[in-house]
Amino acid sequence: MTITTTTIKNSYSGDGSQDTFAYSFKITADADIQVIIRSAAGTETVKTITTHYTVTGAGAASGGNVVFTTGNVPTATETVVLRRNTTQTQTLDLVENDPFTADSVEGAFDKNLSITQELQEQVDRSIKISRTNTMTSTDFTTSATDRASKILAFDSAGEISVTQELGTYRGDWSASTAYNARDIVKDTSTNNIFICTTSHTSSGSQPLTSNTDSAKWSLLVDAASATTSASTATTKASEAASSATAAASSASSASTQASNASTSASTASTQATNAASSATAAASSATSAASSFDDFDDTYLGAKSSAPSVDNDGDALATGALYFNTTTDALNVWNGSAWVAIAADTDVKVAVSSNDTTAGFLNGKLVAGDGIDLTEGSDGGNETLTVAIEGEVVQKDVQTTFTKSQVASTETATISTNKTLDFDTYQNFILTLGSGANTLVNPTTEASQIGQTGVIILIQPSSSSAGTVSLGTDYETVGGAGLTLSSTNSAYDIVPYVVKADNSILIGSPQLAFS
Repeated sequence: MTITTTTIKNSYSGDGSQDTFAYSFKITADADIQVIIRSAAGTETVKTITTHYTVTGAGAASGGNVVFTTGNVPTATETVVLRRNTTQTQTLDLVENDPFTADSVEGAFDKNLSITQELQEQVDRSIKISRTNTMTSTDFTTSATDRASKILAFDSAGEISVTQELGTYRGDWSASTAYNARDIVKDTSTNNIFICTTSHTSSGSQPLTSNTDSAKWSLLVDAASATTSASTATTKASEAASSATAAASSASSASTQASNASTSASTASTQATNAASSATAAASSATSAASSFDDFDDTYLGAKSSAPSVDNDGDALATGALYFNTTTDALNVWNGSAWVAIAADTDVKVAVSSNDTTAGFLNGKLVAGDGIDLTEGSDGGNETLTVAIEGEVVQKDVQTTFTKSQVASTETATISTNKTLDFDTYQNFILTLGSGANTLVNPTTEASQIGQTGVIILIQPSSSSAGTVSLGTDYETVGGAGLTLSSTNSAYDIVPYVVKADNSILIGSPQLAFS
């Protein structure tokens, strides 16, 4: 028969109870369908026929059903994908002079078209350049070792390339910390910035260049060398200026000697030439110093109130560039795509969260609640901040003498038929009974209140017949006799209780007929 549809895949959402899902395309055998379960997290699992599901309708043009077995029904967070997956083999064997039936030929054609449709479905899901676009080559020759932990990118010609890894800034390096590949840290002993190349739990001490795990880190920003280069540039500039001054002085002396002593003209001329050479060398040194300073000026951008988007020459920021933010009082490093704050090793103001608009010192950020005292110690020295409970706060492990009476929480309610007492919320209960039978059903809140005592006040209705009370099995009375109450309208009976254990509330004998 012909194949008139290009559909080779159906998708459904599970609900935890539906076990049968239809597929709307033809398969020639039960094994020619692939069943995939996709979790909410995006994990895809290919299921096994018979173990996880069975198939009906093989050979039918309209398709059939996939039936999941007990214990393998898709949950409400899972997606079911049914996809035709024809075996890529050719099983039609044409023997000379044997019958050449239409069914066998058409079956082979149908199988080839099915495989073509499945390959097309895979191509449709692939990343491709458009039909009017061009790319010289989609191949790359970087070895597995050289491209490990790196990303695919496009070079300046728009061709595929393997480029430097991205990273996650983790702040200052510390021991006994789990670091993952591409984590970025600061070595506080040298201010150098490193990226993790192998996941590990850190040990030892800084500097990282001599740490036991030094092979697991690569240097990103050589801050120590940058500082040294800056100092060297400053020294060279000073030396160049001194050389220029000395050269000018030598030239002046040579001119004076030439005018005052004609017999020394030749010598003066030679000295003038030497002085000019010195001046040229000094100028060259000054130019080199200026170039070195410009290079440093492009690396350290100075103090600024907000993050710059270009360097001091108006050029693009270089990876590893630094600037000091005068608003947040923090040194920042450009990681190639964003500025990252580098925490200082000195006292700094803190922010409560990333949304905090105003940083401050700790004693100003901590706010004491009721019953809490904050005390600053060693003012101006090694300061401390003590958090203490005020004397009037009740503590669970300290005996307290109250100077005023304490009132237990009390529930007042009317029973219609049944009532469940909430021992977790209330200690005493005032209950107005309904006429006839009333029941205190088993509570569910006594487990956390073992040792709690209180009273249950039972009030007879103001009119009609008296009410009686039956107890759930969690309530235990003296001798198991239950409760015998007064029967006068509006009479009060007081019943004491104590929570002995979970599912066990001891009920005392009622004090009857208060009115």
